[in-house]
Amino acid sequence: MGNIGKRRLHFILLNALLFLITISTTFGQSKTIPQAPDILLQNGDLLFVGASTLNLSGAIDRVTQTTANTAFDHVAMIEISRDSIFILHANTKTGTIREPLSEYLANNTSDNPHYAIYRLKSDYQFAIPNALSQAKKWLGLPYNFSYILNDDSLYCSDFVERIFRDDQIFTLEPMTFIDPATRQTDTFWKGYYHKMNLEVPEGLPGCNPNGLAASDKLEHVGQW
Repeated sequence: MGNIGKRRLHFILLNALLFLITISTTFGQSKTIPQAPDILLQNGDLLFVGASTLNLSGAIDRVTQTTANTAFDHVAMIEISRDSIFILHANTKTGTIREPLSEYLANNTSDNPHYAIYRLKSDYQFAIPNALSQAKKWLGLPYNFSYILNDDSLYCSDFVERIFRDDQIFTLEPMTFIDPATRQTDTFWKGYYHKMNLEVPEGLPGCNPNGLAASDKLEHVGQW
């Protein structure tokens, strides 16, 4: 084999090694957390936060809940970096942020917090590296309290849908603010948008944690 052939072979082997390292870094890391030692978290897992029955949390769940098993008002993406677990999400207090999962859990002041982990099914795991990369680009934006899609602010499920948008993992759906019990616009949302001098954005495109959790591209991993 000539020098050119050797260099070409070396180049191919080097790129193959780098590819394997990338795959190992992206998918090989897993970690448990003290609150749920039986759940082995992986890069790209989605953390769903249980909704309360009151205030904004209750209003979100009331008009978006899909089944009795999905009652969520928040969603975040898990990132495992060395020995640490981070979440990337759009938070009402901070906007889009990357923060240690332990800090988020410690600061959750809900009376009875509960959480669930969902994971992309094997056919869709390929989307995770790009989603993690996209997530970093959206950090630092304020929270979108109007829930009307724009590029200057984000809400939690909007953030997750966007970072997976290149691979069409999730889809936008017409938003609804109708209370299923009354079949009328939920009274909370009437007051909410009145204070913002906005019409209730019924039917505009959007997404929500319950809708994402119901995706057939996800599987339930565990909860605590």
